[in-house]
Amino acid sequence: MQTQAQTQLQTAAQVQPLVGIIIGSKSDLEVMQGAGEQLESFGVPYELIIASAHRNPERVHQWASQAAGRGMKVLIAAAGKAAHLAGVVAACTPLPVIAVPMKTSDLGGLDSLLSMVQMPTGVPVATVAINGAKNAAILATQILGSGDEHFRQVIEDYKRALSE
Repeated sequence: MQTQAQTQLQTAAQVQPLVGIIIGSKSDLEVMQGAGEQLESFGVPYELIIASAHRNPERVHQWASQAAGRGMKVLIAAAGKAAHLAGVVAACTPLPVIAVPMKTSDLGGLDSLLSMVQMPTGVPVATVAINGAKNAAILATQILGSGDEHFRQVIEDYKRALSE
């Protein structure tokens, strides 16, 4: 069953999503909408789902393992505490995975950050700042731009605008 927010964000991508965003909890949605907005501003089609690596492991595995076959190029995974959703996703896909550690009430997000940067050899995950949803979207677009001139130009224009 999808939430209204999921449906709205998925509707934003009427074409084939190139980026998949997975968040471990509805409580992460407010921060991660920043990633969706950034991708939309770049014209990057995406989808977003809510699935916990601990509460919905089968759904996470299915989504991650089928992402490449559905045409996605980059995945972004956000979770808090030591719930390392990005690591589980990375174990299930050949696609690059960007982790967004979420700020937590217990340790301010340090717990999330440490669980994401300490990946074993063979299962790399790129990690952005705590609550770094927009940076995750920018990095995902940069990855797309490594093989797509359009997205490379989008990033060049974006960075040029930052310097003005």
